[in-house]
Amino acid sequence: MKIAVLVEGATETAFKPTLQNFLKPRLQQMPRLRFIPYDGRIPKETKLRRIVENLLETHDAVIALTDVYTGTVDFVDASDAKIKMAAWAGHNPKFYPHAAQYDFEAWLLPYWSTIQELAKHKKTAPSGPPEQVNHSNPPSYRIKEIFELGKNRDSYIKPREAKRILEKNDLLVSAQACPELKAFLNTILSLCGEAMIA
Repeated sequence: MKIAVLVEGATETAFKPTLQNFLKPRLQQMPRLRFIPYDGRIPKETKLRRIVENLLETHDAVIALTDVYTGTVDFVDASDAKIKMAAWAGHNPKFYPHAAQYDFEAWLLPYWSTIQELAKHKKTAPSGPPEQVNHSNPPSYRIKEIFELGKNRDSYIKPREAKRILEKNDLLVSAQACPELKAFLNTILSLCGEAMIA
């Protein structure tokens, strides 16, 4: 099984080792996951369709993972993003659109104690479900803020901190708190013919 995963950039690419570590004990045979970053946002409309069709010549499936909060007003929410990406890709049955609501860092919020430890600050976690932390102050801004307040000499660098946060934690914890992450993981598990996360 060869799966192409279209992602927005380096932060999502830093997620790949954690994803592989999560999948290994759950799969009889690991798929070949090829992460393809697009500097800032995944292409849309006919360009996305062309990319998907080209990749499917050499891959069994293509997954797209976008943020809802892309700096544009293309998407209202994760559901809208998935519907639009599916339409742009021509409703191809081997294309699986996914979206982080509102941005990828929502999936890091369940690990707030690790974020506090790395930032060296005790600022309290944002309230409510991680994927409901909103547009006006999205998760990436919240994590950047605690790093700026903290005593860590380093400022928040998305790919580096995402990797450090994820490698210290169980991805299942975030999947149980974040329905969009769970859906993304279940797509891969299902494509590999394995049991999905309940």
